Amino acid sequence: MSNVAGKAYGMNVVTPMRPWKTWINRFLFMVARTQPQQLGGLLGLSIIHFARWVMIRRDQWPDLGQGKPSIANDYMLFVSNFNGTWDQYIDAFSDGIPNGLDLFWYSSTKYPGSIPITPFKNYIRANQIDTAYYYNATPGAAQRDIKAALRVRAALEALARQHATLTPEEFAVAFRRAFVTVQNDLPSHGYAPVASNDTQNADLNREALIRRPPT
Repeated sequence: MSNVAGKAYGMNVVTPMRPWKTWINRFLFMVARTQPQQLGGLLGLSIIHFARWVMIRRDQWPDLGQGKPSIANDYMLFVSNFNGTWDQYIDAFSDGIPNGLDLFWYSSTKYPGSIPITPFKNYIRANQIDTAYYYNATPGAAQRDIKAALRVRAALEALARQHATLTPEEFAVAFRRAFVTVQNDLPSHGYAPVASNDTQNADLNREALIRRPPT
């Protein structure tokens, strides 16, 4: 799937907005910048790498040789990268910052609200544009895996600096202390989550038929 690269998923959602309502959303964005506590739930979601909302006016679409497009609506572009599956992300988003979501998508046409979750998921799915190309520099590692690796590296570098100045006995104590500090950061990264096991299950179910000798 083009939207998935290793443990990460790339999402693009484009929703139309009536031009006469766009100024309301611009005002709400200005208010949100002065009230960062409204996004406290978003900052607490460790599965998110990046999330951004951008308003695009109907006269801002580029002319790439096709002629200036005639568009009736302004649009809201939502771009995000996250760990996990599509459903996990939408569930976490709706649960973490429901008021923030309603604030950002306030002017989007037919926006149903972030709660209840099913209409919200249907709205996102209907307006999502699949990612044609998605590059992930660390496909086998999630955000928390990378942070854990950085903590281990910092601990090793600290031990390296102490090595020349400590006796063997003192270094052994420092090593054990450092190991205890980062022990929860040492497990394997594990496997990326999958959206569905249907294909794998189907392959297993028909394996016997494929391997059966011809009659």
